Amino acid sequence: MIARIPGSKSITNRVLLLAAAAAGPTRLDDPLESEDTVAFRTALTDLGVPVEVGADHWEVGGAGGAPTGPARIWCADAGTAARFLPVLAAAGQGEFRFEGTEQLTARPLGPLTRALAELGAGVEPGGSGGLPLTVHARGLRGGELKLDSSTSSQYLTGLLLSAPLMREPLTVSVAGLVSRPYIAMTVALMRTFGARVTETTDGRDSTLRVETGGYTGTRIRIEPDASTASYVFAAAALTGSTVTVPHLGRDSLQGDLRFVEVLAKAGARVEIGADATTVTGTGPLRGGFEVDMGDISDTFMTMAAVAPLADAPITIDGIGHARLKESDRIAAVAGNLRALGIRVEDGPDRITVHPGTPVAATIACHRDHRIAMAFSVLGLRVPGITLDDPKCVGKTFPGFHEELHRLFGPQAS
Repeated sequence: MIARIPGSKSITNRVLLLAAAAAGPTRLDDPLESEDTVAFRTALTDLGVPVEVGADHWEVGGAGGAPTGPARIWCADAGTAARFLPVLAAAGQGEFRFEGTEQLTARPLGPLTRALAELGAGVEPGGSGGLPLTVHARGLRGGELKLDSSTSSQYLTGLLLSAPLMREPLTVSVAGLVSRPYIAMTVALMRTFGARVTETTDGRDSTLRVETGGYTGTRIRIEPDASTASYVFAAAALTGSTVTVPHLGRDSLQGDLRFVEVLAKAGARVEIGADATTVTGTGPLRGGFEVDMGDISDTFMTMAAVAPLADAPITIDGIGHARLKESDRIAAVAGNLRALGIRVEDGPDRITVHPGTPVAATIACHRDHRIAMAFSVLGLRVPGITLDDPKCVGKTFPGFHEELHRLFGPQAS
């Protein structure tokens, strides 16, 4: 079966910012149309960047630099908007106010706001240290900076994306970087738009240097979202089916494609080709292993949700930063599995799921799209699983439930 997976949210929103800052127009082919990307796109238009929306592409009229205020930006639930766009604004001139939903307002911004102040911006965070955030922009000077990225790589990504717009080259030293594949994605996309970036690494410590010079508009095709693909890949493994995701192959920019390696540990057959990835279920899932999913933490919920049907316990570790996402994802997964009658042990950065026979229950989604989609996969094998907020999948994949039903029929009802 061929799965229809929408474009990558991570790539779409990064490319939107790069295109907005670039000299000349940029065309995005097959961008993701979802709540988060529409929020990001709308924020750019509020910053004065023209975006034309076609049936299967977007055209962004590049501003050739950073924006001029004043402007008021609604980030909705989009963490990328709240963490990327304030840096772009700070590289410009004027006053900018960033606001978001209650859920987004609760997410931390401290490392980013401290970095902006050090680079020369006037910053007024909200009472919780995050949104609502007011930026008094007078350009960013660049230079040397140390950044805490132990809880999120998005702080570093936000600084890197706007670094070519700063007055001097930016050198960032990062200790304890999590989700490193997202930084590799960011750097690759920046280079596509003409940026000069160098990186040296030592374990989880990195130093990145970005030269000044801005960006040049281009044309780019957005890959299918690898995090979203994890659900259909897991569903194939769980149901003994074969699912192929086209245009997501060995040269993908997305580290989350490595989720299929975890499925291979669990017994699935995996084929990663030049322009497609295929997963085939070969029988009951195998357990009895421990896996570090820190670099692909957006997919740990997918594995944890189906782990009760494995033949031995599965332990996932390295995922402490997942507690600071749309929800405390470790606690949310553990709580839902216990509601299904499954034995679970969880700690600050890990979860162990034991085999069992799940019972019918309503899943508490916590307004988190990934919780909803992960447990929908388990629902293919466990009758009576329902979601308390099925529409929250609209954050990244509005058509998720329909596509799961198309692929797996009555099992996905």
